[in-house]
Amino acid sequence: MKEEMVVGMSAPGPVGRWGAAPPQALLERMKDYGQEGAFALWDDLSPEDRELLVRDIEVSNNARWFDLGFHVPWERFGIPMPAVEPVPESSVSKVEDRSPEDKERWWKKGLKAISEGKLAVVLLAGGQGTRLGSSDPKGCFNIGLPSGKSLFQLQAERILCVQKLAAQSSESPSNTVPIHWYIMTSPFTDAATRKFFETRRYFGLDADQVAKAPDGNGGVYAALKSKKLMEDMAARGVKYVDCYGVDNALVRVADPTFLGYFIDKGVSSAAKVVRKAYPQENVGVFVQRGRGGPLSVVEYSEMDAAMTTEINQSTGRLRYCWSNICLHMFTLDFLNQVANSLEKDSVYHLAEKKIPSIHGFTTGLKLEQFIFDAFTYSPSTALFEVMREEEFAPVKNANGATYDTPDSAKLMLLRLHSRWVVAAGGFLTHSVPLYMTGNFSPSSYIQKLCRGLCRSFSTFLLCWRESGSNLPWANIPCAERDIVLVPVLVLCCSSVDHFKSLPNQRNIRNGHDSGDIHMHLQLRQLIAQNLQDVTLESGLKKPMPSRTWRKAACSK
Repeated sequence: MKEEMVVGMSAPGPVGRWGAAPPQALLERMKDYGQEGAFALWDDLSPEDRELLVRDIEVSNNARWFDLGFHVPWERFGIPMPAVEPVPESSVSKVEDRSPEDKERWWKKGLKAISEGKLAVVLLAGGQGTRLGSSDPKGCFNIGLPSGKSLFQLQAERILCVQKLAAQSSESPSNTVPIHWYIMTSPFTDAATRKFFETRRYFGLDADQVAKAPDGNGGVYAALKSKKLMEDMAARGVKYVDCYGVDNALVRVADPTFLGYFIDKGVSSAAKVVRKAYPQENVGVFVQRGRGGPLSVVEYSEMDAAMTTEINQSTGRLRYCWSNICLHMFTLDFLNQVANSLEKDSVYHLAEKKIPSIHGFTTGLKLEQFIFDAFTYSPSTALFEVMREEEFAPVKNANGATYDTPDSAKLMLLRLHSRWVVAAGGFLTHSVPLYMTGNFSPSSYIQKLCRGLCRSFSTFLLCWRESGSNLPWANIPCAERDIVLVPVLVLCCSSVDHFKSLPNQRNIRNGHDSGDIHMHLQLRQLIAQNLQDVTLESGLKKPMPSRTWRKAACSK
């Protein structure tokens, strides 16, 4: 006869708050759903672990969850795939269709709204850097830039930059206009994220303009509602919400051009999109739910092979080509509405997860809600095409993987900033092509600050041969310096990084460029906070050949 498992009858452990057995009412409820095994190791748990187990079960002890999760076959989870159509051309603003006048109008309209305090930013930062080899929150990750800046710091400094531009564009007596930043964490990242920002003094932002609250991506709408964050936004006069994911090194946070476009269109939701790079690219795409229906996102895992490879015969491009890259804009009124709708309708995506258990890894079924689920409820959605090379550098996998790594994101950011210098009138004296792609908006909020500052400027790099020198060049007597002209442009992120990132004596003498050389020119202070990292790709993976270095005569 098969022996029946008896819950709570192994060797006695510590008693604690709940006594020798689990709470009877909770145990009976778990039995109703065949889940009494959750208490199988009760007697082996410490009082603290028992408390945690009971609390976790009580949080999820909702008939709706159990009915979904245990009484229904998994095939019936999620959204049944209805008939879908490609996104209508009229719903997409394409890069090649925008006039300079349009871009300038959107830029000014966006800055005006920001200067009036109408924009808030929501950051989805609930993920850990596990796949990157780190247990820290993903936003703490340093992708290897010369400056050593984390993703959080890059994004904070971009917000600072937009604040200054908005203040300059308005008649405000203040030097900056605060953009309130709501960081949606998770139980796994909340404490570490708070500490990271506090120890770094919020990267120059005011502490009261940075709010942190669990729960990240999946439960973002419920969290915005339960934490009363939308009420806080309304009290501050916010009308529009920019929402993005933390793991994009090129994200243009609070982009005035995108905001101006959004306001101009008068829609309730919008998203930046890029064209799929290839049919099997692991990204969701925007579709139209039935002819004339709302736009929404279909995850890659929910698409069949025919849908991913279907070609538009008139254009030769993929029919379902507009990738969702988690760069969204919503009106606050719409967010309030959609939070209630998602809670009521219980719309979920099904994901199979390998879960560790006492019997080894088992297959679990995870119900997920995503930020993009809101689009299904939107009466009007506009898509805004951006250049992948300028705004989408995901950081999802560790170096060594074939795509979306810190190295690939770093290379994309360095190439972009090099192109900005050229577009602003600077000269690069290196022969490696910069792959100039797309048009450069004169309203780019980074480029706007350095426009005209690089004109007619020779980009030879001055470096010390002396190690340990600690003074600006102008104050170093000629006899104490040995100048090397490097025919390659490598710009700094911040004045703080300028001296500590100079190449050491051995690198100079060997004629090697470590990729961490920083430039000392009049541009240093002007570009410091705004043009973060610039270098050429040649300095990333291999030393520069010594013949590219040449010594210059030094005279007073």
